[in-house]
Order: sequence, then structure tokens, then C-alpha cells
Amino acid sequence: MGAGASKRYVLCGTGEAPASILFKYNMISLQAKTRKEFGKKTGSMKANGSIPAVVYGPGEKNFSIEVSEKDFKKVFAKAGESSLVELHIEGESAKKPVLIHEIQKDPVSDLIIHIDFYQADLKEEVQVAVPLVFEGVAPAEKELGGTLNKNMLELEVKALPTNLPQEIKVDISGLKTFEDHILVKDLAIPANVTVIKAGDEIVAAVLAPVKVEEELAAEITENVEDVEKVEKEKKEEVVIEDPDKAKAPKEEKPKAAQ
Repeated sequence: MGAGASKRYVLCGTGEAPASILFKYNMISLQAKTRKEFGKKTGSMKANGSIPAVVYGPGEKNFSIEVSEKDFKKVFAKAGESSLVELHIEGESAKKPVLIHEIQKDPVSDLIIHIDFYQADLKEEVQVAVPLVFEGVAPAEKELGGTLNKNMLELEVKALPTNLPQEIKVDISGLKTFEDHILVKDLAIPANVTVIKAGDEIVAAVLAPVKVEEELAAEITENVEDVEKVEKEKKEEVVIEDPDKAKAPKEEKPKAAQ
């Protein structure tokens, strides 16, 4: 696993996807070419604005491709990691329905260096994480000065690839008091999509405000206590002398001759 966004797609059983649904599902298209450069030679590919990638899936042989970085970013902005993308590979007539499985980025420059596409079986359910989009204004935050706490930013769901939602909206306008909260079961989920998490898990709530003065006072108290503890430990340190030296009798000086 490289740095960057990453999702795992888990097959969840076989289901029938009616042909009518497949034709009605409008996939975003992405052009690709068969990759011919590997290893250090990929430098010229990246210099020309392309990103190396791989396509794989159940019953499919892995094969390497390259895609335009500019085109990919546009597609990713619309499809995310939970919507099907129609991959058009140059020289091939068949179009491949894929999910953006993993994006690897350079840890220093944050530039995309590799992409994994998962070729989905349209009759096989997959488990993916769908991003949550928070909408509206929480009265408890705006009027009561609280802080909106988002316990989760995405939700694991299971569905056929053609039924996967690109996002799940969360309306926070109902959070009027600090006792109000939004649970997983409160979200609007399509009937053909199964949520993996328990329905009573909290998605969002508004936390009561804490006075800055109280926080600073608590921090200062903790620091003073830490200093006093260290000083006390230093005072309690005892230097233990060598027991043999402590027991040795004192040597008497010889008396001067009378």
C-alpha cells in the first residue's frame, strides 16, 4: 500500500443485474492506453502528463495501462471511489467498468504516482466506503456556540456496482440542542444498498462549548503539578555510600615520640 487514498472492495455474493439497469447507469468515461514503459522508464511517461496504472479483478488477468493525469483528476472529482468508471483502452473495443481502488501519492510532493483500478463484476455485490456529505446548519452550533462533532466521514455499504451511491448526504439542521444526535439509521440510504455499521452508531452531534479560560487554567494547573512532582522526586533522591567504606574503622595517626 502506498501513501494516498485507499479502499478495499470485498465481494459479497452473487446477484442478478438486469440488463435495463446496466444500460440506464451512466458511467463516467476515462481514456487509457496500454502501458509500455516500466521501472525507471516511467519518468518520460510522467513528464508527458500520464500516470501508470493497473487494472485487475475477479477472473481477470492483471494488465498495465497509463492514463492522463488531467483527465483522471476530473473523473475522480466526479466519481470518487464508489462510482463506476467506464474505461476505454486504446485499441480495444470492449469497455471496462472499473472502480478507483487505490491512489498512491508521493509522500513529499503529494503527486499521484500510481493508480489501481478494480474491474467489477456487475452481477457481484461489493463492499465499499462511501463518503458522507454534511449539509445544512446545526442550530446548536450556530445559536448555542457548540462545536459540530463528525464521528464518521464515510460509511461502509454493500451493493451491486451499478447501485453504489457516490455519496451519502447528512442533514445536520435537526441538531438543535446538545442532546440531539444523528444515527446511522437516520440516514437516507437507497433500498438496494445495505449498510454495514450498526444503526445506533452516532454519525454526528454538537458538543457543548468549553470556556477558553477554563481550558487554560486546567492546562496551567497540570503543568504546575508536573513541575512540583519532578522537584519532589529530586529531593527524595538519596546518595547511598559504599557500605564497606561506611563500616571501615578510622585510621589513627601514630603518636609522636616523647
